[in-house]
Order: sequence, then structure tokens, then C-alpha cells
Amino acid sequence: MVQRKTDAPRGVLKTAGVDPRCYRHERYHPSLDLSLYVEHYWVVEWDLRGKSPELAETLPHPSVHLIFEEDGKSRIRGPARQKFSTTLRDKGGVFAVKFTPAGFHPFASQPVANFCDRTVRLQDVFGAEAEVLNYAVLSESTDLARISVVEQFLRSQRPEPDENVSRVTAMVYAVAQEKGILQVQDLVERYGLNKRTLQRLFATYVGISPKWVIQRYRLHEAAEQLAIRGSASQAELALTLGYSDQAHFVRDFKAIVGVTPAAYARAAQDT
Repeated sequence: MVQRKTDAPRGVLKTAGVDPRCYRHERYHPSLDLSLYVEHYWVVEWDLRGKSPELAETLPHPSVHLIFEEDGKSRIRGPARQKFSTTLRDKGGVFAVKFTPAGFHPFASQPVANFCDRTVRLQDVFGAEAEVLNYAVLSESTDLARISVVEQFLRSQRPEPDENVSRVTAMVYAVAQEKGILQVQDLVERYGLNKRTLQRLFATYVGISPKWVIQRYRLHEAAEQLAIRGSASQAELALTLGYSDQAHFVRDFKAIVGVTPAAYARAAQDT
């Protein structure tokens, strides 16, 4: 049975707040037989009629999203190396599938690196069946009904068994959960792979390099710490996250988040 996720979502930036009274964000676990491929389903709905537009931003995750939206906006969004920013206006909603880090590859049948920083049509991956899927999903009015439609479709695709899907996904989740993984060499030693093989696996199944994945999840950690403890020492954070010095940490943080760690911490405390 599909159930709601209750843990807090990672990577949601606090540089601008969305009025919770006008906004709904739900996430759902997939059915067990699809958990190898799907991390969760997510729903965002907003009603800002008569109100000012709101900025919503999230840090990038190494995942592909299958997104369903009205007015011909349904799409597949590959793993992105920059933060996602969108301005919410009027009234609208999105229903989407977030694949596990390596879970999209069996459906795409091509290296996921081909989708990096790209948005493509559903038809580009799923062919003529995509139009039927899109119509069926958008015709439903409840989260669970839409999930049911998507799950039936994914099952019908019958991906070929591939041990690398669980293997590579486990590597990415280890990076996300374990703060001590700071270098690609840490993964090389843990999983007994040479560096070139590891890079090839990530390009094929995740679409982004292992170095990028490590750096971004450490920046996730930095953003979380700064939001919780606005006075967190930047020098201490830089050292904990594996940076050689504070300047490199500040540069990377600003390049992705758009503001310095200090500015982000101030903004987070004001939301």
C-alpha cells in the first residue's frame, strides 16, 4: 500500500518562504515492487490568486523526474547541476515521479548522462504510450489515483533485471547519508572499484560524476546546518565538508545557492 513520507524533504532552500496556507507539498513511498526504481512520488499545489508570486528553490539531487502538468507542460527532467528555481503564480499544481539515482536507466535504455541538464518530452523516452499515460494521469483528481496509473504503466514497461541499479543507487544513498564520504577515493575503497569504472557507472546510471554527487550532498549538509544554526562557523563547516579552505567552500556554496553562506544563514533565520 502506498504511504505518505513523513521525513523532511532535503534540499529545499529557505531563501524565500511560501505561505503554507497557500501551498501543499506531499510525498509518497512507491509500492514495494517498484522501490528499486522509484524513490517517491511528489505533489505540489498552490493557490496564490490575489497574492504576490512566490519564489521556490531547491538544491539539485542526482535524480530524474517524470513530471505531469497541465497545458502541455508534462516532461522528463534529467539530473540538473544547478539549483531549481521557479516562481509560483496564480493557481496550479504538479504531480511527479522522482526516480532513485539509478532507477531511470532501465526505462531509458541509454546513458542517463544524455539527460543531464536537459528537459525532454515524455514521448522521447516512452514513445506513443506517453500521450495515453499523460492523459490518464491528468484525468485523475487524487494523488493515490494518479500514483496507481503511473505504477501500472511502469510495471507494463518490464525493465530487464540489472544488478547495477541497486548497486549504484546504494552508492549514492551512502554519499547522501554519510558525512564522512568526502572524496571519490572513499567510494573506490569502500566498493572495491577502480576510479574509471566508478565514473563510467555513474555516467551510465546516474548521469553525473561521483565527485559532483559528493560535493552537492555536502553542500546540502551545509545549507541544513546554516538554516538550523545561523551562527555556524564557516571555517568549521568547510573543514567538516572536506574543503581545503574556507574560500573554496564559500565559492562553491555561492555558485549553487546564489548567495554566500553568511547571507543564506541570515535569510534562513528570517523565514
